[in-house]
Amino acid sequence: MAYIEAPRASKTKKNARPFTDLPALGDDRAALIVHRAPLTYLMLNRYPYNPGHLMAIPYREVTDIENLTPAEAADLFRTITFAKKLLRLALRPDAYNIGFNLGAAAGGSIPHLHCHIVPRWNGDTNFMPVLAETRVLPQALEAMWEKLHAAAAHLDKPPRVGKSKTCSSRSPAKAR
Repeated sequence: MAYIEAPRASKTKKNARPFTDLPALGDDRAALIVHRAPLTYLMLNRYPYNPGHLMAIPYREVTDIENLTPAEAADLFRTITFAKKLLRLALRPDAYNIGFNLGAAAGGSIPHLHCHIVPRWNGDTNFMPVLAETRVLPQALEAMWEKLHAAAAHLDKPPRVGKSKTCSSRSPAKAR
């Protein structure tokens, strides 16, 4: 109910820059930021298509993938890959929708480049979006943030140094 009753930010607000303002808040929980990388960050979508709907966003304000520096493009793709791993670890979806809406005609509602990473489950569609233009979400954003933030901390740990217990002395060709 908190999600349904929450006031919606006006889409007509002039000078609204949520994707540059949110990281500057200094409160990742309030901003729904679950992971920060050097040039990009990962946050929960405030109006998700499915529980766990994430967005990978560059800190620098750009409107198109063509405007990214090579370092930003690489960091953004690493963040998208991190998001997929995070969702797999925390939510175990059956599939993913990953993509960009470039321009208003394509569905881009905020003129700042962002990539949507949407977890999908077999049978997750229902009649509500089609008939009532309404989404039904079984988990509050704050609870989802807690779950994903904890999983992100697990993924952020540096890998162990040393031999893996699953390593084999055989070459890859012989191991097949």
